[in-house]
Amino acid sequence: MTTQKTILITGASRGIGFLTAQKLVQEGHIVYAGMRDLDGRNAEAAKALKLFAEGLPGKLVPVDLDVADEKGVERTVAAIEAEQPIDVLVNNAGVMPVGLTEGFTMEQAKDLFDVNVYGVMHLTRAVLPAMRARKSGLVISLSSVAGRFGMPFFGLYCASKWAMEAYCESLHYELEPFGVESVLVEPSGHGTDLVTSAPAPGDAVRVGQYGDYSKGRDRLLGMFQGMFDQGEAITDAGNVATKILELVAMDGSRPIRTQVGQDMGVTAINEATAPIQAQLVSGLKPVYLGAAS
Repeated sequence: MTTQKTILITGASRGIGFLTAQKLVQEGHIVYAGMRDLDGRNAEAAKALKLFAEGLPGKLVPVDLDVADEKGVERTVAAIEAEQPIDVLVNNAGVMPVGLTEGFTMEQAKDLFDVNVYGVMHLTRAVLPAMRARKSGLVISLSSVAGRFGMPFFGLYCASKWAMEAYCESLHYELEPFGVESVLVEPSGHGTDLVTSAPAPGDAVRVGQYGDYSKGRDRLLGMFQGMFDQGEAITDAGNVATKILELVAMDGSRPIRTQVGQDMGVTAINEATAPIQAQLVSGLKPVYLGAAS
């Protein structure tokens, strides 16, 4: 029998977040589905989730949540905690800009980091004090295969996911004594609207200086969309939602990283670096735990 958990998920209005909220409530969990503009542009998504949850064993509550608004995040988390202790946070909200890296303006870069990096920090910092006090909790953060290597035309996106991965992995080690886990999910390309909604570079002058090479953005996006249009099971976004559900239900220690979809060499990278990372942490542990003489 599934142990009911209270789960807050960000970016639940569409794509992987929407599907994950559905799967979690189907399994009997209490799901707080975070999304921006709950009474405006995402009103239909909130309504659809509530209708979906009717008659199911779990409970689904849409909540207005902008991950870039630190104070707003703190208020929302406090309100949920007052109703029900949060067992799991799923950091899903994200943006995927695609295009020549030099062509993105600094304002665009800052906006991206506000969501993909600082948004994760806002939510994680908001839930951790109560989780540490209870000595129980799980933070699942949605990264990407782009969080493990650099890719042309995905420079900003890779940079944000690399930063997020470093933050979440460092937390993984620091939270270990408190019974709280911070883990990462690394999907490859899946059939969501990230491709069709991918922001383009805003500096037209810089982009123009690259000539025909700048069309690489459209070619890459076209390639990915073509893959998704084929409807292959490996690119089904439901696979990511299922993996998140498995991590929530898992007993014992969870892996720091879980790759989903087309591997693209990420498993080899993870397996190669894991022992090096483990050796580093093992060597530092006596120092930061105060056991060194």
